[in-house]
Parts: sequence; C-alpha cells; structure tokens
Amino acid sequence: MNRSQIETRLAALQQEFASGQRLLAEHESKITAVREQLLRINGAMRMLQELLDQDAGGSQSAAQPPDTPP
Repeated sequence: MNRSQIETRLAALQQEFASGQRLLAEHESKITAVREQLLRINGAMRMLQELLDQDAGGSQSAAQPPDTPP
C-alpha cells in the first residue's frame, strides 16, 4: 500500500469509528432512559400494591367481628 492509500483507509476508519461512537452513545442514552422508566414503573407498582394490601387489611378487619373476651 502506498501512503495515499493508507491515509485514505485511515480517514475511512476514523469516520467509521466516530460513527460507531455516536451510535453507542445513542444506545446508552436509550438504555438509561428505559432503565429510569422501569424504576418509575416499579415504584408505582409497589405503591399500588401497598394500597391494595392496606385496603385488603382494612376490609378483612371490617368483615371480621371483634374478639370478645371469655
């Protein structure tokens, strides 16, 4: 390979490398956004589950008669 060919190939590889870095950064950004969204969804699910658990506990105690002393 002569110098001109090497320089041309080097320039092409540098462009390909830069393109790959941009693509990787975009994917990492998307991964971060999805991870944050999943954390928010998980938090909302936990909150709703706690509300259901509290409601179920309240409903059960209201349906059961209080204990009478012997």
